[in-house]
Amino acid sequence: MIVPGSKEHNLGNRFRRRRMAKFLELVEPVRARKTVRILDVGGTAAYWRALPALYGLPGVEITVVNLDQPESSEANLELRAGNACDLPFADGTFDIVHSNSVIEHVGHWTEMERMAAEVRRLAPSHFIQTPNIGFPIEPHFKLPFVHWMPEQARIRALQMTGRLGGDIDAGAATRAVQRISLLSASQFSFLFPESRIWKERVAGFTKSLVAIR
Repeated sequence: MIVPGSKEHNLGNRFRRRRMAKFLELVEPVRARKTVRILDVGGTAAYWRALPALYGLPGVEITVVNLDQPESSEANLELRAGNACDLPFADGTFDIVHSNSVIEHVGHWTEMERMAAEVRRLAPSHFIQTPNIGFPIEPHFKLPFVHWMPEQARIRALQMTGRLGGDIDAGAATRAVQRISLLSASQFSFLFPESRIWKERVAGFTKSLVAIR
């Protein structure tokens, strides 16, 4: 858990602010002409509530899609259930697709290609973020170098460190490890060949990758 006021929390806030400023560079030119339609793949309502630059504003429509999400609406948000690899919308339904730390969770390479194709199909612009496999700290478990180890070593590391909360069995550790497939910059560029890849850096290392189109 990230403690408010901690260095980790402050670092996360700094990256979120910088990332949102970049995202607004895509949103504002569209919003100046017409209502901008944003699709958030794998997001939550809480994420948007924390962004007063867009939440509840006129001229902004945000659709949030996540697995097994109850359908509802609030302010300028529509919450829908859906799979990132097979989204229930017609081509070009949106102006911008947004996704934050989702593509590494959809499965293996085939599923990632399917999600990337859906992103490109649904809007002319996108802003897709994912952690970089080359960063020395694994972002989900907050352990150094563990994501560079063989799968069995990663499973054992989770069991030994208790990063999932107390004692866990091999099944829970295996499921946690196999839910994450981190990407390199070259892999990410392959998935989004028409995008500019923005590299977010910490201490000279690329922490995460953002495909911007």
